[in-house]
Amino acid sequence: SEKVGTADAGKLIANLIVMGSGIIGRAMLQAYRKALENANKTGVAHEAVNNIRRASKTMTEQEARQILGVTEQSTWEEIAQRYDKLFERNATSGSFYLQSKVHRAKECLENVYQKNKQDGTPT
Repeated sequence: SEKVGTADAGKLIANLIVMGSGIIGRAMLQAYRKALENANKTGVAHEAVNNIRRASKTMTEQEARQILGVTEQSTWEEIAQRYDKLFERNATSGSFYLQSKVHRAKECLENVYQKNKQDGTPT
C-alpha cells in the first residue's frame, strides 16, 4: 500500500505542475494582451508607427545627393542614370534597404528638380 501512495503522490505532483504551468502561461498571455491594449489606448503604438513612417519619408536634398553620389550641378539625366545603376546593383547583389534609400533619394531630387523647373531656376 506504500507503493500505491507514492505513485499517487507522483501523479498528483505531475498534475499540479501541468496545471500550474497552464495557469502561468494563461496569466502571461493575458498580461501581454493587456499591455498591448493599454499601448493602443494611450496611443503609444500608433505614435511609434507614425514616427517610423515620418522618419522613413523625410530625406533632405543633401542626403539624397550623397546617396546617389551627385552634385548640385548634375543634370536630371545624370541623376537618372546614377539611380538606374545603383538601383540595379542593389536589386541583384545588394539589399532591399539600400535599394529603397536609392529610390527615396531619386524621389526627393525629382521633387527638387520639378520645383526648380516651375520656378524657372535652371537645372
